[in-house]
Amino acid sequence: MQTKETEAARLPIDSAPQAANSGERAALVHRPRRLRRTAALRELVRETQLSASDLIYPLFVSEVAPEPTAIESMPGVMQWPIDKVADHAAEAAGLGIRAVLLFGIPAAKDPVGTGADAESGVVQQAIRAIKQRVPELAVISDVCLCEYTDHGHCGLLGGPETDPVVLNDESLPRLVSAAVSQARAGADVVAPSAMFDGMVEAIRTGLDESGFQDTAILSYSAKYASAFYGPFRDAAEGAPRFGDRRSHQMDPANAREALRENELDVLEGADMLMVKPALAYLDVIRQTREQFPELPLAAYNVSGEYAMVKAAAERGWLEEKRVVMEILTGMKRAGADLIITYHAVDAARWMAS
Repeated sequence: MQTKETEAARLPIDSAPQAANSGERAALVHRPRRLRRTAALRELVRETQLSASDLIYPLFVSEVAPEPTAIESMPGVMQWPIDKVADHAAEAAGLGIRAVLLFGIPAAKDPVGTGADAESGVVQQAIRAIKQRVPELAVISDVCLCEYTDHGHCGLLGGPETDPVVLNDESLPRLVSAAVSQARAGADVVAPSAMFDGMVEAIRTGLDESGFQDTAILSYSAKYASAFYGPFRDAAEGAPRFGDRRSHQMDPANAREALRENELDVLEGADMLMVKPALAYLDVIRQTREQFPELPLAAYNVSGEYAMVKAAAERGWLEEKRVVMEILTGMKRAGADLIITYHAVDAARWMAS
């Protein structure tokens, strides 16, 4: 049975009774705008806090570029020579960024991605250089073959030459070898991105057997076959020469499948999870956060998301700083602890100013 008190409690909070004499509205009890009135008040009650230490800065390292080389589809992003990437990483660390994610562009490619696990490979050299120059910076290395194979796919190929397929189980030893090589070079975290079944378990076993029990795994646990990756393929020079990656990356229409992928990777030994891309998959970020609240969760603010903002800002259609900070805050509000973003350096500068 409802009482007058419960009925009153259900009234809309802005439906205050009219004053009996003058027809004016009585004083509102509930005024949320009170806490929005000044910048100090807004900051005092801000629910989601974003800081430079939440950001992971992706870096493209080239074995052939003599100087930092601009990437046309990603304004402000460079391919860095090995001998200059450490100085740029130090600049990022000076802004409060605590981690970088490395992608390599080798001088030569072949069918099995030999450069991925070479002791003197481009990423291995970059890891050593950064750890020597900025030892306090966490170095994360991407583990995949797409940047190192001449066909541009994430693993080995099999089947007929006229209709080859990307092999799953046969590719795992190559990923393990690459991860162990990167750990030996000094990587703090390896990040397998191929979306192959069993890759996390294989890499965890390989790292442990090689004496790298303390090297963590950040799994690209929910990585979608997205159209937002286009500029990245220009930057990393890893676009597939034929076909696509829909046989192993996830269907953008699926969310429940992401929860299954997350669970499998946790069971296989992942220390951290990731959702990629981020902006069109905020629901998946939220579901992953709720599924594994105890694990660090990264969201990858990918190249296409970056390029869209840059293009609109260059045309004066958007205010870049405000849009970027709103996007990054939204990703964190959705549940991400960490955000991998090409905006990292700019965002860290804006937060420090």
